[in-house]
Amino acid sequence: MEATLYNSAWVETWKIKLNESIFGIEVNSGLIHRLLMLQRSNGRSPIAHTKTRWERAGSTRKIYKQKGTGHARAWAARSPTRKWGWVAFGPRSNRNFTISMNKKERRLALFSLLSSKALNNQIKIIESVTEMKTKNVSQLMKSINTEKWLFVVLPNDRELFLATRNLATIKPIGAWYLNPLDLLKYNELIFTKDSLNHLDQIYS
Repeated sequence: MEATLYNSAWVETWKIKLNESIFGIEVNSGLIHRLLMLQRSNGRSPIAHTKTRWERAGSTRKIYKQKGTGHARAWAARSPTRKWGWVAFGPRSNRNFTISMNKKERRLALFSLLSSKALNNQIKIIESVTEMKTKNVSQLMKSINTEKWLFVVLPNDRELFLATRNLATIKPIGAWYLNPLDLLKYNELIFTKDSLNHLDQIYS
């Protein structure tokens, strides 16, 4: 599997061979789905919380006698069938949505996503960006015919992070933080040469 290498003016200069163990495996859509569900579920914060019978304040006195009023039988004013009463089977904030997945499966799912990008020619490599300014990156972005792209940079590349974080259609991300949600959300995946080598070192 190969990817195109571009210079800072976005002119094709070379073809780079990608690591087959990362970018050349068979795509497993089932594992990708599981990894995406893991990321979405583990990111949930269950804040909805309703009061049960024992948490709702108020009297338990019967609001009127059982028979002879013409009304339906009724219990206290805090009954779940009445306004301001407790909630039956409502959501609780102690719910646990956490999903677990084996490390090997998570890694294989990520490699499947990267392989899918490589297969669809959605991976580009750039040598470097001269003068790390938002203006320069914006001009470079106009040269690329795509709506959204994910820019994989080195984690300590602060200048490039600052130059790209204010652009709406580009997201800078470290190689270590690649995740299914971002890979599916953004059309193109662009590496710097250094970040591609860093990715190989992480998973080698």
